[in-house]
Amino acid sequence: TAARGRPWRRLSKSPTACIAIGAMRMGSACLRGWPRDTDGGRLDGDPVYDRAVGPMQFIPSTWVRWARDGDGDGRADPHNLYDAATAAGAYLCAGGEVLSPDGARRAVFSYNRSERYVDVVLELADDYRRLDITVQ
Repeated sequence: TAARGRPWRRLSKSPTACIAIGAMRMGSACLRGWPRDTDGGRLDGDPVYDRAVGPMQFIPSTWVRWARDGDGDGRADPHNLYDAATAAGAYLCAGGEVLSPDGARRAVFSYNRSERYVDVVLELADDYRRLDITVQ
């Protein structure tokens, strides 16, 4: 589970691929290059290393810059789906247009600099786009 008991699953945001659903596997190979703590553990519960939090898997230092109050409750919480999704939208759109295939690829790559990650995210986006959803 992620910090504060929220069970968010990750696709992968680990620079070493040593993350298991929000909990860092301990071991020197996994910790090399891991981002040092920037928030005193306030958001992620870890005062030594920064870990991705919430449904959009923001690193605390990134959340500080992009935090948004998406549900209008007066606070920006990376564990709140509305806040996190609004912040992710702001983050992804900051680099320019995102509607073209190249723009979408650039935006997702800015979030995670892994071509494999970008391919998987864009494939999942295409899957969602093809769903026949009727809102009643």
